[in-house]
Amino acid sequence: MRLDGKVALITGAGSGVGRAAALLFAREGARVVVCDIDARSGEETRAAIEAAGGVSSFVQADVAKESEVAAAMESVQRAHGRLDVLYANAGIFTAGDAILTELSEAELDRVLGVNLKGVMWTCKHGIPLMQAAGGGSIVITGSLAGLKAGDATAYYVSKAAVIHLARCLARQYAADGIRVNCICPGKVETNLMAEVRAGPPRKPAAVPIIVDGYDARYAQAEEIAAMALNLACDDMSFVTGTVIPVDGGAMTR
Repeated sequence: MRLDGKVALITGAGSGVGRAAALLFAREGARVVVCDIDARSGEETRAAIEAAGGVSSFVQADVAKESEVAAAMESVQRAHGRLDVLYANAGIFTAGDAILTELSEAELDRVLGVNLKGVMWTCKHGIPLMQAAGGGSIVITGSLAGLKAGDATAYYVSKAAVIHLARCLARQYAADGIRVNCICPGKVETNLMAEVRAGPPRKPAAVPIIVDGYDARYAQAEEIAAMALNLACDDMSFVTGTVIPVDGGAMTR
């Protein structure tokens, strides 16, 4: 098993890619700490892991609030004494996001609070546990939106920021044996994407595709989780500071 004996914390693990990653990491031997703002969905993920024979616990935290993230990491320290894998996956996409001249301060603060500050607080308080453990792997969920331009200003800017954050952290903590990489998914079939499709119409965008003749489709959460697993594993020990699109070839268009 590729994560045997590792302790992994995943934010936004109550649903979507986070839940898929939590289940996958547990199957690969990790003790998975499920972290989510929603206690019900987080406990459902924990229960699903344990029903499948894995080991898991749940901590509730709003990643936009540093004090709650710090408390979550303290609980990991008490329960496990270490942290080997940190998957900073929690993120939001809001209906109120807009072009800059129509963007409210409240909406900007809300999106940046989760998508940027949430990643920063998670890494800030997770890194000391990794340093004490002698190293580890941080995986950050960016987005194809961070590599391109679009009209949801706060979201696109937040994802561009975490891409560069991953590079900065890879540089800052390499000497501690901590690798930091960023995954940039295209459109993924999750509840969040369903909410976006049900919301106000936006300008048409190209649908991410699988190249070489396959039919157009959205990614499945498990396909993004598989990349996160690869980056989390020790056999990727020379991979850090990378930004990896997982987009079905959308960037080739």
